[in-house]
Amino acid sequence: MVLTDNLMTYLVEVMLSHLALTCALLLASVAAICRFIRESYRVGGFGQKHVFITGCDSGFGNLLARQLDGKGLHVLAACLSEEGAADLAAVTSSRLKTLLLDVTDSESIRRGFQFVSREVGERGLWGLVNNAGRSIPIGPTEWMKLEDFTKVLDVNLIGVIDVTLRFLPLLKKAQGRVVNVASVLGRLSLIGGGYCLSKWGVEAFSDSLRRGMQQFGIKVSIIEPGFFKTAVTSVELIDTDLRRLWTRLPQEVKDSYGETYFEDYVKAQEFSMGILCSPDISKVTRCMEHALTAQFPRTRYSAGWDAKLFWIPLSYLPSFVSDFVVNMLLPSPKG
Repeated sequence: MVLTDNLMTYLVEVMLSHLALTCALLLASVAAICRFIRESYRVGGFGQKHVFITGCDSGFGNLLARQLDGKGLHVLAACLSEEGAADLAAVTSSRLKTLLLDVTDSESIRRGFQFVSREVGERGLWGLVNNAGRSIPIGPTEWMKLEDFTKVLDVNLIGVIDVTLRFLPLLKKAQGRVVNVASVLGRLSLIGGGYCLSKWGVEAFSDSLRRGMQQFGIKVSIIEPGFFKTAVTSVELIDTDLRRLWTRLPQEVKDSYGETYFEDYVKAQEFSMGILCSPDISKVTRCMEHALTAQFPRTRYSAGWDAKLFWIPLSYLPSFVSDFVVNMLLPSPKG
């Protein structure tokens, strides 16, 4: 009993001697609790809500479609291939409807809009998830041609804008949600090609869209995943495309990098991907689901330990620090 009293006295003395720190910790604790309670509130009427998701053949879109279908929402899942649509329909309920959509084709988007309009009727569209994306070609900027940039930008950025503009009238009817999938590479550009550019663009487009649509009751959220094992981060596809880029380079450009640079680059990328890529893509789809179903969704969601603890904090540091870290991850040209 005496020991307990002495301990309590000691703790009180420590708290009083560090009053400012104690107050800060208490305020932080209260703020964290309030935020947790606020974010736990959910909207109702899942059975009356429709969500349209692009890029449902595999990865985040496929898992999110199955996840929301299990929650009772009406999912309209857009796939690029008939095989992807058939596979998804086989493992979901009759509520889920699939359609074929190419986000780089405005006519395909128009047909998709007509399909979704018939499904939602006067209720409007509760959720739009712009998830379709591609990563390759990626690699050193000097290895690229203009068309290598446009291949990625057409899907990851122009496609997002085209789909969103087309579906805004349905979203305004329902005062719904837009969820755009960006990336930590929309905060910190690690590599050349169109991927980082497109994700920075998605960040900017989403911010302007959010500010323009909030008076209409539409909420816009950005998902910023770290590195996860999906088709976008497939090492085999990336390596194959890197070899294509390297092979077509003029010999003088190859010589400037050195004989072993290409193999060193591929090995460094495989090593980084092996360490960073998480197989648990549900960390991302839980963020998407919260953005669609929470009464008070966040503006931004970071998904994955690497996003929260490394990439996003690194993006706030001075450029010379982030440059140093990124350069450490890749080999240097000869000399």
